[in-house]
Amino acid sequence: MKGKIRKARISDAEEIQFLINEYAKQGLMLPKTLQSIFEDIREFWVYEEDGKILGSCALKIFWDDLAEVRSLAVAPEHTKKGIGTALVKAALEEAKELGIPRVFTLTYQVGFFEKLGFKVIDKEKLPQKIWRDCINCVKFPNCDETALEINLLERKNDTRRTVKSDKERNG
Repeated sequence: MKGKIRKARISDAEEIQFLINEYAKQGLMLPKTLQSIFEDIREFWVYEEDGKILGSCALKIFWDDLAEVRSLAVAPEHTKKGIGTALVKAALEEAKELGIPRVFTLTYQVGFFEKLGFKVIDKEKLPQKIWRDCINCVKFPNCDETALEINLLERKNDTRRTVKSDKERNG
């Protein structure tokens, strides 16, 4: 990757919308209006290369302990280059900084998120208010996306346990 990950700016909104809506046309994401992107611009991270936005990802906060990684889109000709992974990691780092322990996603790309440490969960475990955007989906109420979640506190605690175990082993 020769570009950079950064927080989105107002001037990025049209390019973010284009990326998302290209996938929405294929039924892989919900479409976004320009207005909704402007309203939520602070939630977005972008990958920029040579002045062009080639990827986007948002972190939507739902409660003090729950957020969603959403609107992950990478220009089709730039997939499999680590852009999506870098965007999700930026969103997860932001969640950690904000003190949000659990982050979920609804996706068709299960393997991608599992490689990042997310685990499949039952959608019924998610609070009802997360479904407000889904009402606009043509597949509602028969959602065929998979829900996955990552617990950032567990990962942190796992790391501590590993470090402690290494210390114990090495004296």
